This record gives sequence, structure tokens and C-alpha cells, in this order.
Amino acid sequence: MSSQPSGHAATLFRPDLRPANALRTLRLTPGYVSTPEGSVLIEMGNTRVLCNATIEQGVPGWLRNSGRGWVTAEYGMLPRATLTRTARESERGKVGGRTHEIQRLIGRSLRSVVDMKLLGERTIILDCDVLQADGGTRTAAITGASVALAIALGKLVAAGTLKTSPLKQMVAATSVGIVDGHVLLDLCYEEDSRATVDMNVVMLANGGLVETQATAEKDSYTRSELTQMLDIAEEGIRKLLVAQQTALASALKPE
Repeated sequence: MSSQPSGHAATLFRPDLRPANALRTLRLTPGYVSTPEGSVLIEMGNTRVLCNATIEQGVPGWLRNSGRGWVTAEYGMLPRATLTRTARESERGKVGGRTHEIQRLIGRSLRSVVDMKLLGERTIILDCDVLQADGGTRTAAITGASVALAIALGKLVAAGTLKTSPLKQMVAATSVGIVDGHVLLDLCYEEDSRATVDMNVVMLANGGLVETQATAEKDSYTRSELTQMLDIAEEGIRKLLVAQQTALASALKPE
């Protein structure tokens, strides 16, 4: 585990006085929107992302008659999710490179936990819309979308449409970085903007890693620091996975 200082000294350099290995305050609100098959509002500190799951019959052309399903994601940020207004990408006439990158990351992460053969020729679309951004929007989107996906698939099983849920396990994600020489978990925007190393980790419930993205923004990092970041990220993701199960138990309990 990370060799960060413990006790009061470990909290002094964080804006909200969290210990180095602490997540921001987490809230998962299932059923936030009543119309999609699955809906979750995830709040990580001041970051808020609405995740909606839609199930449609049919698959992209290249999957037709394969008997396999597909899971994809779309990601967007509301114009005033940040301190200054950002123009809608529809106004600019194209989706930006950052948005494409995040959508692909969310899609890859969610596909890793779905048995496409069991899903059959259906497409699940995860719409992840950032209502308020304070760092970690892509990792919050993955964590929230995983719950929305589980709710949607649970409804298919409850309705008798599927005999068994295609969801193999849950997936969650968090950010970690090196700020002022300290390895910190779940960076807010203020910390992220100062980080010399920024890392996103996507992990399965069984401990398998789906994605690790570690970038040196200013200084390089050592293999020892990489191990520290992975350790602290795993510690945080384990807590996210527990919170996901609590939200699911509430969302899928019989009426």
C-alpha cells in the first residue's frame, strides 16, 4: 500500500481535508430518471453524472445474425457543468477528440462485464451526461453506468425476457495521481490541475484490470510510485463496488 503519512498531517494538503487514500463523498441514486430501463445519478464530491441505460432490439450491421449483442456509450458535458460555459458539441458541428476518447473508454469498460451471447441481438446504450464537473467525470461515468446497466439487465430477467443476466460482474473506476509529491486517491479538479502524474484505473469486482491510464504531466514517475498508485486505486475501487451493490439492492428489490 501507499506509504503516505497518516493522521492529521495527511489531510493538510487536500482542499476538503480528506486523507490521501479517501474517496470523495459518494452518492448513487438509482431511478433518478423514470423513463430509461436503467438510470443512476452518481455524485462524487462536486462531480455529478447522470447515467441512463437504454435497451434496443437489434445490433450494428456488422453484428447482425451473429446472435451476439452490443454495449456502447455516449458521453457529454452540459454547457455550465464547469465554471465557464462550454458550447455544446452539436453547436460546433462535431464531437471533440476528448469526448470520443471518453466514450470509447466507457464502452470498453462496460463491454468487459457483459456476456454478449447471453444478451442476444440487443444493443444497450449508456448515456453519461455530466451535470457538474469537478474532476473524475470519466471514472464516475463508468462507476455509475455499471449500476445503470445492471438495473436494466435485471429488469429484462425480472420480465422473463432473459433467463439469466448477461452481467458477469460489476466494474468501477477511480482516478489517482501524484500531487505535490503525494499519491492521492480520487482527485478533484483543483488537485488534478496540479498533478504531476494523473492516472485512471478501471477494475472488475474480481480484481482484474480493464484499463490503466497513467500519464506524466510534468515529471516522470517510478515503478514504485506506479505500484503505490495501483494499490491506492484498488483500495478505493473496492469501496465503490460495495456502494454499487448497496444501490443495486435498493433498485432491484421486489415491489
